[in-house]
Amino acid sequence: MRAAVQHETGQDKLEVLDDVEAVGFGPGKVKIRIRATGLCHSDLSAMNGVLPQPAPFVPGHEGAGEILDVGDGVTGLGQGDRVLMCWLPACGSCPSCKRGQTHLCLAGFMNAGTPNFKRPAGDVFGFAGTGTFAEEVVVAANCAVPIPDDVPYEIAALIGCGVTTGLGAAINTAKVEAASSVAVIGCGGVGISAIQGARACGAAQIIAVDPVPARREAALRFGATEAVAPDAFADAKARITAGEGFDYVFEVVGKSATARTAYEMTRRGGTLCVVGAGAMDDTFQVNMFELFFDEKRILPSLYGGADVLRSYERAIALWRAGRIDLEGLITHRVQLAEVNDALDQMRSGTALRTCIEI
Repeated sequence: MRAAVQHETGQDKLEVLDDVEAVGFGPGKVKIRIRATGLCHSDLSAMNGVLPQPAPFVPGHEGAGEILDVGDGVTGLGQGDRVLMCWLPACGSCPSCKRGQTHLCLAGFMNAGTPNFKRPAGDVFGFAGTGTFAEEVVVAANCAVPIPDDVPYEIAALIGCGVTTGLGAAINTAKVEAASSVAVIGCGGVGISAIQGARACGAAQIIAVDPVPARREAALRFGATEAVAPDAFADAKARITAGEGFDYVFEVVGKSATARTAYEMTRRGGTLCVVGAGAMDDTFQVNMFELFFDEKRILPSLYGGADVLRSYERAIALWRAGRIDLEGLITHRVQLAEVNDALDQMRSGTALRTCIEI
């Protein structure tokens, strides 16, 4: 079968090969035919080494498709079922799951160290234990979440990561209050989803901050009340909040410099929500006096900060009701053979989300 492979960490191009085989099928597993997958910035971060990932590997973790086969002991799933990929499934029995923090379950991460593809040259890993830039993939059954028939594969794929992450940051983690002021730094697919989440919560002002004009324009279409370049952010703070700072600021870039800016733009007693995935050697700093005196809440948000299955259902309900726009997030479509075009679109900022049709 075909798959896009990253041979070594640091390479900026993928090679689409036709000698890749999905492996590991057996009890408790399912084989999925991928139909659509989104390119998430985390895929780029794995490619360049910001996020740790064994190589060679198949990127992609935001996918949807249909089940080809189910292993022994799998219940509730069958051949032909339409599913989205959950790259961080809950085991149901670890301490995090028992506390109700299923999005913090580490069972899924354990799969990342086991190859789920192979070539004649040797084993190939799947990013985050998945690897959706492939025609087929074998994963644990709890990674496959059934989707209703009215949800297109490309929409389901986005719900599998970016939409859930952004919406959840606003709704679950920050718990944005009605009539509040919000700023979102970084307006790619996840940032736009955070904007939509803040709008769904009833925020009065939503300021989008991004250096790319096209993304600022897009943010206005998705619910931002104003969109500014980073060098105009301080002026927006002065005009909109009388210099006090925003009630909620979302950092959706994954860099300490933008996190520090977000902290400074948050009002005393306000909330900084860190959504971007950054590098292990990039340190965010606050001094002990400001940490105590300003009483700003610093809230990281992983995968939407709550039970992902419930979050999927909520995203579908909001989409059906017309409260959020998911089709509009897909600004580009390519075939698997054109995957490097998708990478260029992400790096240049011209795409919110590129759908790779497989």
